[in-house]
Amino acid sequence: MSTTGIELKTRRSWLAETVELVSSMRFAISLLVILAIAAIVGTVLRQGDIMPNYVNQFGPFWYEVFRKLGLYTVYTSWWFLLILLVLIVSTSLCVIRNAPKMMRDMRSWRDSVREESLRNFHHKAEWTAPLDARALAEQSAVRLGHAGYKVKIVEKEHGTLVAAKKGAGNKFGYIFAHTAIIVILLGGMLDSELPIRMQQWFFGKTPYMGGGLISDVPAQHRLSVNNPTYRGNILLAEGQTGRVATIQQASGSLLQELPFDIELKKFNIDFYSTGMPKLFASEVLVHDRELNKTFPATIKVNEPLIYKGVAVYQSSFEDGGSRLKLTGFPMTGPDAKAFNIAGEVNGATELKAAGSSFSVEWSGFRPFNVENVSGNDPRAVAKGQTLNEQFAATLGKASGSAGKHADNKDLKNVGPSVQYKLRDQTGQAKEFLNYMQPVTLEGAQVYLAGVRSSPSETFRFLRIPADDAYSVREWMRLRAALADPALRAEAAQRYATRTMGQGQAGGAAFAEQLRDSAERTLGMFAGVGTPGGFVAVAQFLEKIPAAEQEKAAGVFIKMLNGVLWELWQAARAREGLPAIEGNDTHARFLQLATNALSDSFFYGAPVYLQLEEFHEVKASVLQVTRSPGKKIVYLGCVLLIAGIFAMFYIRERRLWVWVRTQEGGAHALMAMSTQRKTLDFEKEHAELSAKLAQSA
Repeated sequence: MSTTGIELKTRRSWLAETVELVSSMRFAISLLVILAIAAIVGTVLRQGDIMPNYVNQFGPFWYEVFRKLGLYTVYTSWWFLLILLVLIVSTSLCVIRNAPKMMRDMRSWRDSVREESLRNFHHKAEWTAPLDARALAEQSAVRLGHAGYKVKIVEKEHGTLVAAKKGAGNKFGYIFAHTAIIVILLGGMLDSELPIRMQQWFFGKTPYMGGGLISDVPAQHRLSVNNPTYRGNILLAEGQTGRVATIQQASGSLLQELPFDIELKKFNIDFYSTGMPKLFASEVLVHDRELNKTFPATIKVNEPLIYKGVAVYQSSFEDGGSRLKLTGFPMTGPDAKAFNIAGEVNGATELKAAGSSFSVEWSGFRPFNVENVSGNDPRAVAKGQTLNEQFAATLGKASGSAGKHADNKDLKNVGPSVQYKLRDQTGQAKEFLNYMQPVTLEGAQVYLAGVRSSPSETFRFLRIPADDAYSVREWMRLRAALADPALRAEAAQRYATRTMGQGQAGGAAFAEQLRDSAERTLGMFAGVGTPGGFVAVAQFLEKIPAAEQEKAAGVFIKMLNGVLWELWQAARAREGLPAIEGNDTHARFLQLATNALSDSFFYGAPVYLQLEEFHEVKASVLQVTRSPGKKIVYLGCVLLIAGIFAMFYIRERRLWVWVRTQEGGAHALMAMSTQRKTLDFEKEHAELSAKLAQSA
């Protein structure tokens, strides 16, 4: 043999071995196991999240490793799509190799058997009949036909063979099931991001990372209206019309042109008694540019609008630019003068406070907020705590959430809220969440003012007690007075005078000493040279011998409560307001106000903005999808069901009857086989044996 022939034979052998491997069951199972592992990763690891959240969770190093592996977008990563493609090839080769053999086998009667080979079957029977061989063969064929078998009579050299078969369609189960896998995978890949990825790879489409008007976005960031498959979102405020959907990508967005315009006429939302959303729907007008026609439609959850092959689903709802009016209160310095400020959600307002310029970025408004208002007190001090631990426990009042983790019976609608970011001149920003109305917590009405440094954090809430007029003005007046040295000195003098007037022993020297102590107490709590609040108190007590701390704490708290009461009275007197009546309600207010004053040192904002009025503008988030592969997947599911049914519920049986002439009549030998031997098969064999051997 020539060298060329040997090389050609080697190549054919290598190709045959490769095809054998790829189309083998073990190869397909290996791919399915890898896909299963990838699906587990895609389920456990949140997909499509923003980069900072991944960095915070895994750190910069592992974030970069996971990003290169495509674990943040498992189902659209190149290696996942490659595995799907190889699985399609593997299954296709398997069908191509085996389906023709199975079809031939289904059509085959297997009539090349001999009498000797039939005697080796486990399930067999013999009988004689006073008929000639041809008549007995025809009688057997008729009886097998009545039993549902297809029959063929073949004349042999030494006899007549009756070949019968039933349930040959069992092999369609294998063909249908494997074909279904191919069809489902093809449909899934057609509805995946593969078509968009191919446009990025071969046609220069790139995600857009900038801002500005949609009309100004260059063509390389836009997808044609003829794009075969996509899944994007479009946000419309009431009265707004849109024709472009946004498809989020890891590094930006692609803009998808729609074959029609959608105009949001009205967004409707119903709520349960607790304020939880019950039903929301969008009333829209669809403008067909090509046919120049317009028609109304209502899009509800699970009731999409389907037009021109595009399905429009009700996804969620957002704020469409609600107009807000707020009152601002200084949170630093002795100034308590309020001011007005207005804004629009998704816009920004310039603010000058504490000698600096800030930008208020209005990020959200909610007319309903369902929160947990259970009576559990997260600030309760456990028994056995040290004094410093008790003081430290009071610092948690701004660290509890508004409460979203309790039983439904504690869920209440606590009214509107506004969310905004306060950005300074250096670009640093903190996010705030303030409620418009007071919330009843632990039997007291307080205004919740939330703050967080980054979106990955939960909000920490400052609880500002509501005064007799259900406002924050009395607390703001007390806060400003605490920052005023003159009012602190006046409050200390008032406290000393009142204490001496109550029969306290001692002369003028003691009164002066008492005044100085009260003023130092207020100064310490106000943060003069110290952190302020109960942190300053705890640091002061640490300097006292442990044996004396309990007694010193009692004296300090008693003096602090008394001098703060006088500070409140002095602040009102300066503004010409009547004195506050001493009662349990005002004592409770002062206690809550003291806690809030301590927490205010951690609020970290120069102002507090309280929502006064709003004009809500609703916006609907619609998901638009084109998924031509859906019908293909449905076809694959039908094939899969048919294949499974055929494999499990159709049993193939083969039966042969060899008839030969003998003295006085004819002799018959029956043999029967099946792929799966069951009790039903045993019963059927016995019944057929008896039926065939039965005399006419």
